[in-house]
Amino acid sequence: MIFLLLGLASLVAVMAALGVFSRAQISNVKQFGVWTLGIGGLLLAALLFLTGRGGVALAGLTLLGPLIWSWTGLGTSKAPSSTPTAQPGRMTQAEALQVLGLSNGASKADIQASYLRLMRAAHPDQGGSDWLAARVNQARDVLLG
Repeated sequence: MIFLLLGLASLVAVMAALGVFSRAQISNVKQFGVWTLGIGGLLLAALLFLTGRGGVALAGLTLLGPLIWSWTGLGTSKAPSSTPTAQPGRMTQAEALQVLGLSNGASKADIQASYLRLMRAAHPDQGGSDWLAARVNQARDVLLG
C-alpha cells in the first residue's frame, strides 16, 4: 500500500512539474533536475543504509556524485569565447541568413519567399511557436532593412 501511495505522489509531482517546466527557462529546469536527482539520490542512499544495504548505497553514491558534479559545471572552467557574440535581442546579418536558410547575396525576392515559407509553418495560429515566428520576423527585418 505504501508503494502505491508513493507512486501516486510521484505521478502528481511529475504532472505538476511538467506544468511548471513548460513555462520555465532551460537553465532553471536543468538546475531543478540536478537538485532533484541529488536529493533523491541521497534519500535513496539513506534508505538503503537503513535497510542494511550499505554497499549498494555506496556504489550508487559513487556513480551519482560525478554525474551531478559534471551537470552543475562546477568541475569545468569556461574559457572566454574567441567568437564575438551578438547582444541579446539583436540579430546579425549572418544569423538572419541562417534563420531563413539563405546564403550571402540573396535577393529581396528570395528573402521574401523564404520568409513566407517559414511563416506558414512557424506562425502560432498554425501550431508554431511565438519564439520561432519572432525570430523569422526579426531575420526578415534585418535582411530587408
